[in-house]
Order: sequence, then structure tokens, then C-alpha cells
Amino acid sequence: MNLRTIPHLAEAFGVPAGLSDHTLGIAIPVAAVAIGACIIEKHFTLSRARPGPDSAFSLEPHEFNAMVQAVRTTEQALGGISYQVLENEKASRVFRRSLFVIADMQLGEFFSAKNVGCIRPSHGLAPKHLDRILGRKATAPIVRGTPLSWDLIA
Repeated sequence: MNLRTIPHLAEAFGVPAGLSDHTLGIAIPVAAVAIGACIIEKHFTLSRARPGPDSAFSLEPHEFNAMVQAVRTTEQALGGISYQVLENEKASRVFRRSLFVIADMQLGEFFSAKNVGCIRPSHGLAPKHLDRILGRKATAPIVRGTPLSWDLIA
């Protein structure tokens, strides 16, 4: 099977493209939708126990329902192109790492790998700022466990 042909056909001919699936199961139609199939043709039977030329690869009602649900979930998950934090992701941001003071510091003491660590939760500065902080001085005494903020850095 060459599912990558689906988006190529759509682009080459400027038409919606899809899949005529003759496999057993629902993985192939779901994968086809994930790469751009707009149409899925899938054989359906009330029971594979009934004889027929397509029975072996046809879906029974509960399987067809599972395929439709999986396709709809896939369509929703694809979403659009966006680099914004989604509403449902905002609550989990607290579980990201951030910069904290990991050893008590005195006023004027230099930030180093011995007193700054990247730990959870994300109440401190983002880890990407570590190189900008190392070698700079503390603007006040800082107690171990304090999330780093720019006002603590000279």
C-alpha cells in the first residue's frame, strides 16, 4: 500500500482524493485520513460469517463505528497550523522545568551550576535563559528553592 500517493493525487489533479480500502481493520483508513484522504470507501457487512466475495475484509457494524470514531478523532487532532499554546495545554505548563536556586546564595554571589538548577515546576525562568544567567550576580540573598526571576539577577 502506498498511502503517500493520496496527497500527491490531490495536489497533481486539484481534486479531493481518498482511499478504497480492502484491508481488514481500521488502521489504514485512519492513516489515510491523517495524510489527507477526504474520502474513505470501506466494505461493510452485518456479519463476516455470511458468505460473500467481500466478507473477509468487510467491517461489521461495531468495527465500522470504531473506524468512524477513530477517523473523526484523527481529523480533530490534525487541527490547523498553529504554534500557540492550546487551552487544554495551559494547565500542564506548570509541569515543565524552570530555573531555581538550588543552594542558598548571598548578595553579590555569582550564579553557577552549583547554585542554579533546572527543575519542576515552571515557576522560574525558562531553561533557555541559563547561559544568560550563569556568571551574573545575585541582587539579594536568595534562599534555596526560590524560582529564579530577572529581578534577582544583576
